[in-house]
Amino acid sequence: MTDVQAKRVRPGSIDAEMAGRAVRRIKDYLMRSHEQSAIRVVGEHGAEDPLILPREAVSLLAFILAQAAEGRGVTVIPSHAELTTQQAADMLNVSRPYLIKLLEEGEIPFRLVGKHRRVTCEDLQEYKRRDDARRRTAAAASVAGSRVRSIMRQRRTRRRAARH
Repeated sequence: MTDVQAKRVRPGSIDAEMAGRAVRRIKDYLMRSHEQSAIRVVGEHGAEDPLILPREAVSLLAFILAQAAEGRGVTVIPSHAELTTQQAADMLNVSRPYLIKLLEEGEIPFRLVGKHRRVTCEDLQEYKRRDDARRRTAAAASVAGSRVRSIMRQRRTRRRAARH
C-alpha cells in the first residue's frame, strides 16, 4: 500500500514478550479507570509532564500490542485513505476483476482519477459489513431450512413406521 498513508508493523518486528507485558498493563489500567476519557502517561520517575492521550488511542495501541504479542503484523490506515483497485481487492481477499465488477455494479462507491478507480477505505469497510451481514443472514436461513427439512423427514419416517 505504497500510495496510502498507512503505518505498518511487520509480523515479529515488535518483541512479543514486551508487547504482551505492555498490553496487560494497559488493559488493567483501562479496566480500573473505565470512566476516564483521557489517559495520563507519566514517566517512571514522575518528574516530567504527563502525556495526555485520548482513551480511544490507548485502546487502539492495546489492540496493536495484542496483535504484536501474538506475532502478527498490523496496518493502520486512515478511513479517508483512497486505495487502488488492487489494494482494495487485497483487503477483501478477492481478485481485482471481481472487485471491479462490484464497483461497476454499484456495490462499492468509487471515483475516477484519470482512468484509474479509487476506493476509500471507509467505503470498503462499509461494503464488508454489509456483505458479512448478508452472509450471516443466508447462513441462518440455510440452517433454519435444514432444520425444517430434518423435521419433515422425521415426520415422514414416523408416518411410514406407523402404517407398517
